[in-house]
Amino acid sequence: MRASRLVSLLLLLQARGRMTAAELADALEVSVRTVYRDVESLGAAGVPVYAERGPAGGYRLLDGYRTRLTGLTAGEAEALFLAGMPGPAAELGLGSVLATAELKLRAALPTDLADRGARIRQRFHLDAPSWFREPEPTPHLAALATAVWEDRRISVRYRRWQAPREVTRTLDPLGVVLKAGRWYLVAAASGQVRTYRVGAILDLTVLDEPAERPAAFDLADCWQEHAARYEQGVYRAEARVRMTVAALAQTTYLFPPAMSRAAQDRADAPDTDGWVTTTVPIESIRHGCVELLKLGAQVEVLAPPELRERIASTAHALAALYPPPSEPQPAGTPPPAGPQPGVAAPPWEPHSGVAALETPTAGTEVPAVEAVVAIRR
Repeated sequence: MRASRLVSLLLLLQARGRMTAAELADALEVSVRTVYRDVESLGAAGVPVYAERGPAGGYRLLDGYRTRLTGLTAGEAEALFLAGMPGPAAELGLGSVLATAELKLRAALPTDLADRGARIRQRFHLDAPSWFREPEPTPHLAALATAVWEDRRISVRYRRWQAPREVTRTLDPLGVVLKAGRWYLVAAASGQVRTYRVGAILDLTVLDEPAERPAAFDLADCWQEHAARYEQGVYRAEARVRMTVAALAQTTYLFPPAMSRAAQDRADAPDTDGWVTTTVPIESIRHGCVELLKLGAQVEVLAPPELRERIASTAHALAALYPPPSEPQPAGTPPPAGPQPGVAAPPWEPHSGVAALETPTAGTEVPAVEAVVAIRR
């Protein structure tokens, strides 16, 4: 334990330069008195560490002193090799740099630890993008990363969702974030920190001006706050629904995380028929219709009335396309010509892979698209 702490203290001084005893104690989670003893032990072992007195003083290493990469445990060495992500590094323009760094790391490690690193690569692979999503072209990512690293101001032409669609902005780049296979830029504009999707940048120019970076800015904390604020702000309405206990369990797999958590947290106790009443957040009437139809006949919308009407219209539209099982028709038979009274077109594009759900009465599996027909109006 103490040997590991001494190595950590040495690496902290090497990485950060001058540090006070209080700063070292806070970083190592020990007392200041323990730091005094550890510094004395390093000096006795021949490490050129000395103290500078005064208000701006602290401990530091002799200029030019560097320690080799030693003291790594097997687990730490494995974690270093596992952390390397060739795909994102290549997108940032650091593919060759990462490969060279790994070669140097392997050369510096003892043979047994270097071999363990190779075993990690053969047994674990990190794939950041989510399923069913093509990689988004980011032709300006490498230039953007350079501007972020060098603290240079940038001018971008950006495509956004609201009018006017294309805008030009001068930004102070603060950092880039990879989220579910998508790259995002965190930047300051007009005194406010905002987030931009890198794939929506149409043109980028690195300016010969220094970027202004807030002194207390922390990229990880900023992104966490942005993600939480986005999840809370994107759902602008709520739907009151009844659903079966089985459907409530299925929301974990069929709903977005925020919707699933809300549905389960707000659910009442099941009634005698095995149904619960709950409230789910929705982005819009259309969005709520698409998400709730995934549960087929195991959900009933109670409010708002516009959502209930949209789902009922969709169910009737499906009923016009699919005859009851007692009246089979050859596949490909066209529906009756002309608009049908009270029938609205489905509000989404056809989607394959609809999950089958267990009906609350018969206990047999039926396709969700058939179960929709049974929704009560």
